[in-house]
Amino acid sequence: MTATDGRPRQGGILLVDKPAGLTSAGVVREVKRRLGGAKVGHLGTLDPFATGLLPLAIGEGAKIVPFLNQEAKAYTGTIALGRATNTLDSTGETTEERPVPALTAESVELAASRFRGEIEQVPPMFSALKRDGERLYDLARRGVEIELAPRKVRIRALSLSIVDGRTLALSVHCSKGTYVRSLARDVAAALGTVGHLSSLRRTGFGSFDASRAIPLDSVGTTGDLPLLDLREALTGLRELSADVRLAEQIRRGQQYALAALPAPAGITEVAKVVGTRGELVAMLEAGSAGWRIARVFAAD
Repeated sequence: MTATDGRPRQGGILLVDKPAGLTSAGVVREVKRRLGGAKVGHLGTLDPFATGLLPLAIGEGAKIVPFLNQEAKAYTGTIALGRATNTLDSTGETTEERPVPALTAESVELAASRFRGEIEQVPPMFSALKRDGERLYDLARRGVEIELAPRKVRIRALSLSIVDGRTLALSVHCSKGTYVRSLARDVAAALGTVGHLSSLRRTGFGSFDASRAIPLDSVGTTGDLPLLDLREALTGLRELSADVRLAEQIRRGQQYALAALPAPAGITEVAKVVGTRGELVAMLEAGSAGWRIARVFAAD
């Protein structure tokens, strides 16, 4: 399949603006229905109460999901102070209430400064993490509480501002694995009270921006989908060119053919192989013996 501008089309990434009240899986089901059963997957789960950028992998796009799910993410939201909930957000039941100290720009900035850079964070019980093969949220719904070990995450940027005496506005750019609900809990504790995340919107995912996302209701109602092609979606990775013969050898999994490509820059490098028409041929991963084929993509 080829786009109207002549570029190859092997599926791609669709940026959807998720509405509140739907799970990420629910968005996938709805898009799949609207597209007549096309293969659809999502990147980076968003909680049902959250809104914003949800990248969807369409068709062959599913093959690049592992290479995109490591990307940093950006969010805006609000923290409600004085009331803690069991889910750490506004959908949960109240577990504790405390007075809120008088907030000043200085006290809020001091709290924010404690969470910039690499930090240790205890994830929420209401999360999709597993313990002994069982999802934590399933345990939590049965009233089972377990002690969770903190995990290292990176807060690349964090801004907090006072909305009113019990509410903070939040803007954060963070690593994969960061729970903004846990961050809201911990910010409240740093201010001498309790709190929960009262709203959340994802504004960025790697190089993807929410300004390019389309409403869920518009999917399938107009002509061609505004898909990002796979090559564009992988912006930032080194691009290696392959002629027609080399591309075909790589697609057949012929590892020896990779000797014709420039060597990896290091043992952790990931690169994309692009054909003569700009189509994505393969994803490569570096190892001690050079490149190895991680994924191959069908020709148009």
